[in-house]
Amino acid sequence: MPRLKRRFNRMSHLFLPLSVLVVLLIINLVKGADYFKITLINGVLYGNIPNILFGASELVILSIGMTLVTAASRGQDISIGESGAISSAIFVQYVLRAGNVTVWTILAGFLISCLAGMVIGAFNGTLVSFFNVQPMVATLILFLGGRSIAFIIDGKVSPILANPISNQIGTVIPGVPIQTPIILTAVFIALVVVVLKTTNLRLYVESVGVNPSAARLNGINPKKVIFLTFLIMGVCSAVAGFIAVNKAGRHDSVNLLKFIMMDAILAVALGGNSLAGGKFSITGSIIGAYTIEVLNRTLLRLEVNPEAIKAFKAVFIIVLMIIASPVVSAYAGKLLDRIKGITTGYSPGQEVAVSAVDSSAKKEK
Repeated sequence: MPRLKRRFNRMSHLFLPLSVLVVLLIINLVKGADYFKITLINGVLYGNIPNILFGASELVILSIGMTLVTAASRGQDISIGESGAISSAIFVQYVLRAGNVTVWTILAGFLISCLAGMVIGAFNGTLVSFFNVQPMVATLILFLGGRSIAFIIDGKVSPILANPISNQIGTVIPGVPIQTPIILTAVFIALVVVVLKTTNLRLYVESVGVNPSAARLNGINPKKVIFLTFLIMGVCSAVAGFIAVNKAGRHDSVNLLKFIMMDAILAVALGGNSLAGGKFSITGSIIGAYTIEVLNRTLLRLEVNPEAIKAFKAVFIIVLMIIASPVVSAYAGKLLDRIKGITTGYSPGQEVAVSAVDSSAKKEK
C-alpha cells in the first residue's frame, strides 16, 4: 500500500496537466479531424502542433525559472515580462549600434542581455533573500517601472531588427525543417535537465522550500539558494526576451511579454507544483506551459472573443485551484484507501487495530 501511494503521489503531479491537455486536444479533434495534420511548406513543418510549440517557447522558458523561484522562496516573481523587456532592449541597442551584424554580433548581444537579466535577478534576489521582502512585493518594483526603463533604453521609439540573422532566429534557418524558437527552447530545456542531474540544485532548492531552518542546520544557506534562483530567473527572462524580440522583428517595450507572468504562475500550478514552495516538477511546469498555449489557441479556434479569453482563463484557474487543493488531495487519498479495502477486503481501520494488537503484545512480552 505505501508503494502504491508513493506511485500515486508521483503520478499526481503530471495527471492534472496531462488530463487537461488531453481534454483540450479532444475538443480540437471534435472541432476538426485534421487538427494533427502537419504539412511541409518550403522545407519547413507547419501545423497546429508546430504552431503550439512555436508559440509557447517563451512561456516554457519562463515557467522553468518561475518553478525554481516558487519552490525556494515560496513566492512568485511578477516582473519577468518587464525583465525580458529590459534585457531585450539592451540586446537590440547593441545590435543596432554594432553596424555590420554577424552571428558573433548576435551572440555577443545575447550574452550581454543575459548579463543584464542576471543583474535584474540579483536586484530582486537581494531584496527577497537578504532583506526578507516578500517576493511579490519585491518584484512589484520592476513590474511597475520596468517597461518605462525599457522604453528609455529604446530611445522612446520601437526599434526594428532589420537583419537576416535575427529574422532566422525568430522564424526558420534555411534548410532546417523546424522553426528556430522551438530548437532554442529544446536546447534550453536540455541544459536545465543536465544542470539538475549533475548538481545539487534540486536538493538545495527543495530543502530550502520545505524547511529553511532544517536546511540551514544541514549546511545549506537559504539566502544564497534563494538568491541563486532569482539569478536563474533573470537568465530565463533574458532568453525569453531574446526569442520574443527576434520573433517580432522589432522591440515593443509596451507589449513585449506583457502579462506573461500570470501564465507562467499558472503553468507552475497546473504542473502540480505547490505555490507555497518545496518539492517541484520541471516536467509538470513545461507540460503546464504547453497546455496553456493549447487552451489559448482552442478558445480562439472556438471563436471566443480575445477579451473574453481572460474570463475563461479565470474560471479555469478557479477550477484548477480547487482540484489541486489539500482538501481534494486528502479526499483522493481516503478514496484510494477505500478502493484498496474493497478490492482486498482489508480496511484501514483493520490495519490500525492490527497495529494496536501487535503493540500491546510486544509490551506484554
